[in-house]
Amino acid sequence: MRYSISDGFPYYIELLGDRDYIQLFNSKEHVNLLKALTDEQAAFRYAPGKWSIKQIIGHITDHERIMTYRALRFSRKDKTPLPGYDQDTFVDNSRFDELPVSQLVTDLENVRNASVSFINSLSQTQLALTGTAWKYELTVESFLKATIGHELHHMNVLKHLYSPALP
Repeated sequence: MRYSISDGFPYYIELLGDRDYIQLFNSKEHVNLLKALTDEQAAFRYAPGKWSIKQIIGHITDHERIMTYRALRFSRKDKTPLPGYDQDTFVDNSRFDELPVSQLVTDLENVRNASVSFINSLSQTQLALTGTAWKYELTVESFLKATIGHELHHMNVLKHLYSPALP
């Protein structure tokens, strides 16, 4: 891989390889894996100070909301540069660990359904429009690819570092 996690969006996009991002958004594989977790399993942390699986699910959902909002603005020719966000502040100020994992997965599914609906509404012209978020100028399509690539990254982390808790 040319990029690392510290590169942000390019890393997430590269994780897709030649997989179709629209098919990945429509896939139920990750949601089905997360649905199989118990609350006890979803409370697992592989080390002190690391996020629980519940927090990772909530973070994936928050990130998708933010990225899809960015893509929406840019698809409507809004050229306002958008700032990054502090993921730790978002997680630290959430209630993810207090909520049942089933509620967190349902929220992820609801956000995903809205994302898919949005993606299906875009024309090729809109997908090619650009915008700037954080330090990157990307097309709308690239923002969407980075969004699903972000999920792929976290699911890889779950499979490798959180495997003792996975069904």
